[in-house]
Amino acid sequence: MNNETNNSALQDQELIEKFLKDTTLFLGPDPEIMRDHSIMPRTSDEERAMDKYTDLNQIASIRDRLQSACEEGFEMLEQMGAAPGAKWGDIITGIYSASGDLTIGSAGGVLIFNALVHHPIKFIIKNWVDEKTVGVQEGDGFIHNDARYGNVHNTDQSMILPVFHEGKLVCWVASTVHEGENGAIEPGGMPSMAETSFDEGLKMSPFKVVENYEIKRDLLTFLQNSVREPKLQYEDMKVKLFACMRLEKRIKEVLAADGPDALTACLRYTNESVVTEVRRRISEWPDMTVRTQTIMDSTLRENALLKVCLSVTKKGDRLIFDYRGTSPELTNRAINTQLQGMKGMVGQVFMNHVWPDLPRGQAGLSPVEFITQQGTLVDSSYAAPNSQSLMSIFHSFTVAQHATAKFLYSCPDKYTRVLAPWHNMINTFIWGGLNQHGETLGNICADLNGMGGGARMDRDGEHALSPIFATMADIGEQEMNEEEVPFLQLVSKKMTANTQAPGKYRGGMGYTMIAATKDSDQWGFMTTTQGSKVPTIQGLFGGYAGGSYPLCKVQGVDVYEVLLENPQLFKHSIHEIMNEQPFPNARYTTHHMGMGFDISKRGELYMISQGTGGGYGDPLERDPTYVIMDIEEGLISAEWAKKLYKVEFNETTLAVDLETTEKLRAQYREQRKKQGVPYAEFVKKHVKDHPPENIPFYGAWNGDIDTVYAGSIHDKRDAKNTGPIYMVNPKDVRIAELEAKLAAVRKDAGLPPENERK
Repeated sequence: MNNETNNSALQDQELIEKFLKDTTLFLGPDPEIMRDHSIMPRTSDEERAMDKYTDLNQIASIRDRLQSACEEGFEMLEQMGAAPGAKWGDIITGIYSASGDLTIGSAGGVLIFNALVHHPIKFIIKNWVDEKTVGVQEGDGFIHNDARYGNVHNTDQSMILPVFHEGKLVCWVASTVHEGENGAIEPGGMPSMAETSFDEGLKMSPFKVVENYEIKRDLLTFLQNSVREPKLQYEDMKVKLFACMRLEKRIKEVLAADGPDALTACLRYTNESVVTEVRRRISEWPDMTVRTQTIMDSTLRENALLKVCLSVTKKGDRLIFDYRGTSPELTNRAINTQLQGMKGMVGQVFMNHVWPDLPRGQAGLSPVEFITQQGTLVDSSYAAPNSQSLMSIFHSFTVAQHATAKFLYSCPDKYTRVLAPWHNMINTFIWGGLNQHGETLGNICADLNGMGGGARMDRDGEHALSPIFATMADIGEQEMNEEEVPFLQLVSKKMTANTQAPGKYRGGMGYTMIAATKDSDQWGFMTTTQGSKVPTIQGLFGGYAGGSYPLCKVQGVDVYEVLLENPQLFKHSIHEIMNEQPFPNARYTTHHMGMGFDISKRGELYMISQGTGGGYGDPLERDPTYVIMDIEEGLISAEWAKKLYKVEFNETTLAVDLETTEKLRAQYREQRKKQGVPYAEFVKKHVKDHPPENIPFYGAWNGDIDTVYAGSIHDKRDAKNTGPIYMVNPKDVRIAELEAKLAAVRKDAGLPPENERK
C-alpha cells in the first residue's frame, strides 16, 4: 500500500512539474544563471576529449588560431561597423564552450561585453534548445541587449551564433557593439531620466533573429521601428552577424584540421588551466583584508551622497570580495546595476590590470567569491532601471582596482606594475536630434575613451589613454564626426591645465571639450557623469585623488558670430572663458555633470573636461625635474607647482633651487607631524554617530551594514529589506521652492494665499 501511495505521489509530482513547464507564462531572468560566474562542470564530451588529447603543443596551436579568429572578427566590427562605438573600439568578439563558458576573447575591445554574454548563451541552452517553437540549429543567430539577462546596459547589442560539427553543437561565438541609440526616452541610449525599466528603450532578451544565416526581415522591421536610427540598427546587425560567421569559418577550419574533440579539449583545458593558475597566484598574495570605498555625489538628476564599499579578504587560495555596506538601489533612478554587471567589471580589473597575461576568458574571475546585499546599487532588483548602470559599475571597478593594488604591492611576483586608480567616468557629450542632413540621430562622443590613466609605481600615468573598460580603444576623429552631426568641438584634445592628481608620480590627465551646435535648431546634448563635487577615485600610497569636474555653459551668445566678427574674444580654455567672461551679455553658469537632455541653441557653449587618473606616492618625493617638465608642457602653472610639490624655482628660467626645495619639503613634513593627532583622538573628533542632517545620504554608516539611511537621518531601514526608495522629480522640487517663495511674497504684500483666490 505504501509503495502504491509513493508511486502515485511521484506520478502526481511529475504531472505537476510537466504542467508548470508547459504553462510557463514568462521566462524572466534566471537567478540560477545570472548569479553564477563560475565555469560549468565538465561534460562527458569534455572528459572524453581531454583524455584523448593531452598534447599541450597541439592545444596551444589551436588556441592561437582561435585567438587570431577573434582578432579578425574584431577588425571586421571596427572597420565595417556603422555605430560610433564600433569605429572607436567599443566592441569585442569571443568564443564560448558548448556549455556557454567564455574561453577566448579578442585582445582589443570591451572585455566586460564578452564576460557577460555567457549568461544569455546559458539562457538559450536552458530554454530554447529543446523548445519546439524556437530550437537551435546551424545558421541560427540570437540577438540580445537586456542587461537583466546579462549585459552592461541596453545600448550594447550582441549577436550569438551556435557552431555545429556534423549536426552536433561544439561551441558558440558572439560579437558585441555599443550601438548607442535604442529608442529610450532620451536619445543616445543611456537615459538619465529613466524612472522605470520601461523608459529605457529596446530590451531584448535572447531571441532568434537569424535563420540559415539570414536576418529575419519581419523581426528586423520591428527592431528598426523601435529606435531613432533604423539604418544603424540594420547595418550593425549585419556587421555583427558577418563577424560571427567569420569566427565560425575559422573554427570549422580547426575542426577540419584537428577534429571536434581537439577543439573541445582546447576550450576546456584553457578554462581549467586558467582557474588553476589564478588560484596559485592568489595563494602568493599575503593573507589580509583591505577595505576601501568610493563616493558618488549625484544620481545624475540631483545631488546625493552614495557610496560603493568593498572589503577584500584573502585566505590561502580564496579571494573574497565583500560589497556589503554599499548604498541601496534607488527605485526610480537609473544608476543601479545588476550583480552580473558588477562582477563583469571586476573581471576587467583582473584581466586588464592584474593578470593581463592570462587568456581573456571567464575563468580568470571564476575562483573569486562575492558577497553582496541584494537590493543595493551593485546588486539591484530586476525591476530597477539600469540604463545608467555605468555609474555604479565604474565605482565597483575603482574600489576593486584600489584594493587589489595593495595586495600586488606586497606580492613578490608581479605580472604588471602596481597602478593607482584610473579615471572612471564617461566625461563626454551624448547628443541627439535632427542633424544637418535632416536625419534623426542619437549617440555619444568617443571622448569617453580619453580617460586619464593612473600613476604607476615607477612612472607617471598616461594622458587621455583609454577607458577603464577597454585598454585598447580610440577617442575618434572629430573631423569625421562633424560630417554627420551639426555641432563642432571648438576646443578638442587640449590638455586641461591644473587638473592632475599629484603624487611622486602624477596621474595621467584629461583634455578639454568645448562644443557648440551650428547647423540645426533641433539638437541637444546631455552629460552623464558623477564627480562634480566629490572626486570619484582615490590616489594610492600618498598620491592624491583626481579633481572634480563641473559642466560649464555659456548661453545667450552665438560664438560663431563672435569668431567671424571678434575672434580675439574667444578663449581656448574653460577657466579663461568662465573667469574672464569675454562675451558681453552672455550668461555663465556651472552645473553638476548629470545634465539631462538639453536642447541647445546655435553658438551656445557646453564645456567639460575629461578626468585624470590617481596619483601614486607622496608628492613631496616627486623629482623636481618632472615638475618643471609639466610646467613646460602647460600641464600645471608655476603657482600650482610650488603649492603642491613644494618646489622652488625661477619662474623665468625654470631653474630649480634644490637647496631651498629640500628646506621647503622638510618644513612641510614637520608641519604634517604637528597637524597629526593620535588615532583615537582623530576618531573621537571626526567620526559621528549619524550622517550630517543637511546632506541626503544613502547607505550604511560607521560600518553598520545591517542598517541603511535612505536620504535622511530620520529614515533608517533594514539593509536586508529596504523597501522602495523613491526620489522626487527635481522639477517638482523646483516648483515647490518657487511656490513657497511666491507664497512668502504674497504674505508680505498682504495678499491671500494662492489657493484662496477667487
